[in-house]
Amino acid sequence: MPEFTLPPLPYAFDALEPHIDARTMEIHHGRHHQAYVTALNAALSDHPNLQTRSIEEIVRGIAQIPEAIRTRVRNNGGGHYNHALFWEIMKPGGAREPGGALGSAIQEAFGNLDNLKKAVSDAGMNRFGSGWSWLALDRGKLVVLSTANQDTPLMDGHTPILGVDVWEHAYYLKYQNRRADYLAAWWNVVNWTEIGRRYDAATR
Repeated sequence: MPEFTLPPLPYAFDALEPHIDARTMEIHHGRHHQAYVTALNAALSDHPNLQTRSIEEIVRGIAQIPEAIRTRVRNNGGGHYNHALFWEIMKPGGAREPGGALGSAIQEAFGNLDNLKKAVSDAGMNRFGSGWSWLALDRGKLVVLSTANQDTPLMDGHTPILGVDVWEHAYYLKYQNRRADYLAAWWNVVNWTEIGRRYDAATR
């Protein structure tokens, strides 16, 4: 049967040092993300009609997934989708700020980049327990959202273009319980070029 696979990191484990340490990246990608992929494939193993769908189609249509496997698909399909996006929107030595249409949209929606960063970081800080903070498109407008566990804005009809993981496994080895320090450091590795590409694709 067709199976989802763990996408390779687009950089070395230590490429995001000192902001995100190599050991965290190795465990986060190779163990946590792999576990989501493995569990998703197991959940879909008896549903060949779902196995040909993309991960975007699966999580966007979560309400139509058979009830017997919906929770497993929600958790593990969401985990796979979210992490695949997460690796791509980080980069060592990337652009320091967004440009083009995304830059203009951020100015319009938030006033400036610092206001956006604060809104995303605040959403991450205010997420009790595990989850994600997002910059997403809602009917063409940029909005900041937070989701619990491995839920994704796609499940509510929004298109995420930036997401930051605030599960403790994303930062605990280096930052322990200092989520605020992790979020502040994370902005140093954001890949604004990729986020801009996602914004352009979603607004065409």
